[in-house]
Amino acid sequence: MTTPIQMTPPQASKKPVPPAQKEDAMLLQKEMINRNYHELATAHDRGKKVAATFVPGNLNELVMCFDFARSLPETNALQNGMRKKSGKMIMDAERDGHSEDVCTYVKADLGMMLGGEVGPTGEPLPRPDLLLLSYTGCFTFMKWFELIRQKYNCETTMLHVPYQGDGKISQNMRDYVVKQIKENVIPSLERVSGVKFDIDRLRQYMKESAKAEDDLVQVLQSAKKRPSPIDGYFGAVYYIGPIFTAFRGTTEATQYYDVLRREIEQRVREGKGPITPEGEMAEEKYRLVVEGPPNWTHFREFWKMFYDEGAVVVTSTYAKVGGVYDFGFRHDPDHPIESLAEYCLGCYTNLNLPQRIDMICKYIDEYQADGLLINSIKSCNSFSAGQLLILREVEKRTGKPAAFIESDLVDPRYFSPANIKNRLESYFQMIKQKRTVAAGAVH
Repeated sequence: MTTPIQMTPPQASKKPVPPAQKEDAMLLQKEMINRNYHELATAHDRGKKVAATFVPGNLNELVMCFDFARSLPETNALQNGMRKKSGKMIMDAERDGHSEDVCTYVKADLGMMLGGEVGPTGEPLPRPDLLLLSYTGCFTFMKWFELIRQKYNCETTMLHVPYQGDGKISQNMRDYVVKQIKENVIPSLERVSGVKFDIDRLRQYMKESAKAEDDLVQVLQSAKKRPSPIDGYFGAVYYIGPIFTAFRGTTEATQYYDVLRREIEQRVREGKGPITPEGEMAEEKYRLVVEGPPNWTHFREFWKMFYDEGAVVVTSTYAKVGGVYDFGFRHDPDHPIESLAEYCLGCYTNLNLPQRIDMICKYIDEYQADGLLINSIKSCNSFSAGQLLILREVEKRTGKPAAFIESDLVDPRYFSPANIKNRLESYFQMIKQKRTVAAGAVH
């Protein structure tokens, strides 16, 4: 079932943009995200403290045990990008002294602060009472929170998560993270919130998390079907929204993923392809695996370049940035603290390059993909570092073609539609040539 929703036309376009088509679950997700912004805006008036944290390695279940309202700075930047607000914020931050090469999530967030701290929905966001940094492979996060702490003079707690340099999680690494959670993180949360930690409450939240994680995996893996009922990149950003942000562990998230799974199961039964902003995709011509985040400032235009060519992204590494659940991890209520540690250690941005290559090769095989496409993000080193190596190794191991396109997260100055479109067309031509050669070899 689809319902039309009016989207804001791109600033550069003078033509009216027709209503975008969205699945009911997509609309529900948008409603949940907007509601969380309202709860943030009113948190201090309601006597609630506010915690700010990041998506990879977030400890949402634990933070909820202390009744914090939850803010995620990179989600704020993302949402402002989709609403065409981030360009001015970035330029304001650069005028304030921040380098052109700094992560544009950071500059969009800082620019929002400079502009009166008005959030994506138009409501003012409160100053955080606690900054909780779970360090999972992105050094920029540390500097980002230093700048926020400097502005708000709020308490900062850091959970240091060891990098999987050797490609595995050792018991010493687990113990190290667990010790920090028990001795540093929980006492900080207690002190700032005034709420005593209740491990049974944490266990209950984790039960809900595991249910939602099961349903999410079923949704994402439905793309193994032909035709794929979902887009595992553009469509998946809606699907991962609740579980990667402030809703993991809530009954709302559990209900959302139950609704979503049922929707997608129905699409599989009917043999339907994914819903795009312009309706159901008519024909699946190409199946892609994508590495790297999408561009948010031109999201609809970016997606259209794919479905106009009949290209479906069957899976993407970005859809795993807030949790790699399809390889078996679930939050475990029987071992709640240990489970939090395991989750942080296993985040996609905390994997080494051989692990990322293995994952992509496995996806190409299991999802019967035609190849790998890398969206190299100008200002995101945690994703972009090593991507050329990934491309070459995946091509060598799978025999499938791989290609680069380039854009940015939320800086509209670094989105070139003509350049991206040309590269995509060349890539699809490469796939067709590979198919022709393969067919000739068979006959």
